[in-house]
Amino acid sequence: MFTGIITDIGTITKAEQRGDLRLTIACGYDLSTVDLGASIACSGCCLTVVDKGDGWFAVDLSGESVARTAAGMWEEGRRLNLERALRLGDELGGHLVTGHVDGIGTVASVTPDGGSLRIAIDAPAPLGRYIAQKGSICVDGVSLTVNDVADSEGVTRFGLNLIPHSAEHTTLRSVRPDQQVNLEIDVIARYLDRMKHAPV
Repeated sequence: MFTGIITDIGTITKAEQRGDLRLTIACGYDLSTVDLGASIACSGCCLTVVDKGDGWFAVDLSGESVARTAAGMWEEGRRLNLERALRLGDELGGHLVTGHVDGIGTVASVTPDGGSLRIAIDAPAPLGRYIAQKGSICVDGVSLTVNDVADSEGVTRFGLNLIPHSAEHTTLRSVRPDQQVNLEIDVIARYLDRMKHAPV
């Protein structure tokens, strides 16, 4: 489990096919405190550390993971939002995040608003039922509050406000229109929907 509070920004220094896609990611973590087999969320996708060294760790992505995440996310040079797994007793500063990408959104617009950025994202309609005004959503691993939601023609457009601190400490400061982003809906909404529609 994660919280959507980003603790480092990593950079993919190598991407190579070994059956699965092996990524080497440079980061600022003290890797002596990260075990092999540990989970690290990489722009919202929970991945397992399979190798590590001074200032870097490696992960393997299956074809399924690549297919279900944003286009271009796993290319060399790409910067990633990183978060280590939540430990019992840690502060839950964002919201409960599993690191399982539910869908891919497309940035519709980015508009400066004072010192902040207003970002509008189009989500696939099947995810729209889980996105609520003033609810939580995870975008590229970042826990954010939904400002507004509108449904039309098979698409749900929702708006976010990115304050300067969040922009400075995540990759979202550089998002552009038409860019794809990883989305994870609120896990509580997912379970409530299942309870509502499950046979009794």
